[in-house]
Amino acid sequence: MIKQLALVLSMTLATAAMAQGQSCSAAATEKKLAGAAKTSFLTKCEKDAKTTCEAASKEKKLAGAAKTSFEKKCVTDAVGGEMDAKAICEAASKEKKLSGAAKTSFETKCIKDAEAKPAS
Repeated sequence: MIKQLALVLSMTLATAAMAQGQSCSAAATEKKLAGAAKTSFLTKCEKDAKTTCEAASKEKKLAGAAKTSFEKKCVTDAVGGEMDAKAICEAASKEKKLSGAAKTSFETKCIKDAEAKPAS
């Protein structure tokens, strides 16, 4: 019961933050966070965004590639900034069920490629 309440509360807060149009990175900058505090904030914000986006895709009854694409874009939009490439690449490696050296290599190349592309 408590976990469900916490989940609903975090989804509500994350949804409110996304509705305001402020990304996690922008919120961290606004709060003047740096170092470990910023990393912790961004990690929690990303986790909340993933939860909210997954719930939204279920609500829209999406499946397969449409669900994956929707959730990826939703999280990217919510997180913003420096966590984007990492989050996207980790999700892609998880989807491909990679582990060990293959996972590390894939994610490293994926992040490098994503950071080399100009933001659209």
